[in-house]
Amino acid sequence: MKTSSRFAVAVHILTLAMLARGDAEDECVTSERMARSVCTHPVVIRRILGSLRQAGLVTSQPGPGGGWRLTRGPERITLLDVYRAVETEPLFAMHHNPPNAACMVGRQMPHALERVFREAEAAMEQKLAEVTMAEVVDDVVAGFHGYGARYQPA
Repeated sequence: MKTSSRFAVAVHILTLAMLARGDAEDECVTSERMARSVCTHPVVIRRILGSLRQAGLVTSQPGPGGGWRLTRGPERITLLDVYRAVETEPLFAMHHNPPNAACMVGRQMPHALERVFREAEAAMEQKLAEVTMAEVVDDVVAGFHGYGARYQPA
């Protein structure tokens, strides 16, 4: 089963955007710089940034010195905001082919699993709603111990 990494990449690039701006609120980060940090192609980053922009989490500035920045403070962005911006598919899904309706188990399986799937997704979303991007940044910065106190761009 294939899973998406869009959410993890989105959290990574938002964290990078917050750390790279330093004390300058107007500082923008380019998708190329983000792509170097994530080790992926800038087009992948721009697609994710497009979803984040549609959700109102980032904005872009064209031209020299342009790039991407947050539209609000990291303490006002939850991981649930980010998740909902970039993940369009449900966390869990039923098999693509409907089960055999003549089978007693097959007939009941969608009903039995859909409730569990909904509850599991609701629990995950509740946890994501409890964590802000500011907390993620704090955790990342705490990991800098031994590397220097300030972020150094890749």
